[in-house]
Amino acid sequence: MRIARFSIDGNVAFGVVEGDVEAAKAGTAEGGPVLDIIKGHPFAEFERSGQKVPLDKVRLLPPVLPNKVVAVGRNYAEHAAELGNAVPEAPFAFFKPSTSVIGPGDAIAYPSFSSEVHHEAELAVVIGRMCREVPRERVKDVILGYTCANDVTARDVQKREKQWARAKGFDTSCPLGPWVETELDPADLGIMCTVNGEQRQLGRTGEMIHSIEDLIVNLTEAMTLLPGDVVLTGTPAGVGPLNVGDEVAVTIEGIGTLTNKVIKRG
Repeated sequence: MRIARFSIDGNVAFGVVEGDVEAAKAGTAEGGPVLDIIKGHPFAEFERSGQKVPLDKVRLLPPVLPNKVVAVGRNYAEHAAELGNAVPEAPFAFFKPSTSVIGPGDAIAYPSFSSEVHHEAELAVVIGRMCREVPRERVKDVILGYTCANDVTARDVQKREKQWARAKGFDTSCPLGPWVETELDPADLGIMCTVNGEQRQLGRTGEMIHSIEDLIVNLTEAMTLLPGDVVLTGTPAGVGPLNVGDEVAVTIEGIGTLTNKVIKRG
């Protein structure tokens, strides 16, 4: 099930995506995909209202508004190597603030304090219920689903500052979307990033050093995760620069494509 958060006529709601989005984009589908508006929110039992709106008539928003985004660095060996870093023995976590989150189609504003901004395509885990000290066998129970993410990074700032708060947490540095896929095996999914249609990153989640189970167990030993919180699981090799005017797209098998343009910060 794909659950999107969207705006129409000034109202914000969640809806279940119905129809073949990929076929519609290719022009091979009869009729376009629609959103069946749900009653309530997706973090508890909900009903579909039966009230449907065309997907192309709404503005997709970030699929969730997380209290916090917990990101894991250096979770792909080739990516760690390309930046000259060792592979960490345990998950290496940092935070991105909620103010960094944007949705599909929103602009990434190039920060004025950096001259080297990079894309990092990632699988994002969306938490579905409040949890802490989660045992490995119950990790699936606390996950709502998965979405695409771009851990946009001011690489030059990251290199010169010991803390990554500014390099990883600036406004618009965490695009998420286009929706949450709730029925997905994340063990070995293809991840691709393109910039202006040119492939930059290509990898698979099966290359992760620490699995999603590893990450959730490790993080919830230390902190409570809340419904809607997001865990970024690391990026494969191939990270590279973004420039004003670029269009960057993150595609994950079984989920879809998250696309954003880079603009000058005003």
